[in-house]
Amino acid sequence: MTDSAQKLYSRLESFKRNISFYAKRKSFKYGLPFILFVVGGSFGLREWTQIRYQFSQVKGVTKEEAEKMGLHKAKEVTLEKAYEEIQKIDIDNWENKRGPRPWEMQDEQKK
Repeated sequence: MTDSAQKLYSRLESFKRNISFYAKRKSFKYGLPFILFVVGGSFGLREWTQIRYQFSQVKGVTKEEAEKMGLHKAKEVTLEKAYEEIQKIDIDNWENKRGPRPWEMQDEQKK
């Protein structure tokens, strides 16, 4: 081996020993992932808050623009109107109808 390769090899061995020494410590084993999680989380949260402020500038659509797009309300629904419609339904006379099971649907397709 040449002299430069020998120095490189000794540095790598020294680095390997240092890493194995610190890997046995609890502060390295549990503390380093925690610190990385906290720091990484702050960068992630920064991106999420940036999206929040970016879309806070967006304005809503007016009723006229919504109607031009084909989005229009058929009628206004209030709690009182919904309650009146529910009162009109006859809940005393009903019939239990059994839905098809997945295996029954396959049998019908084969017939």
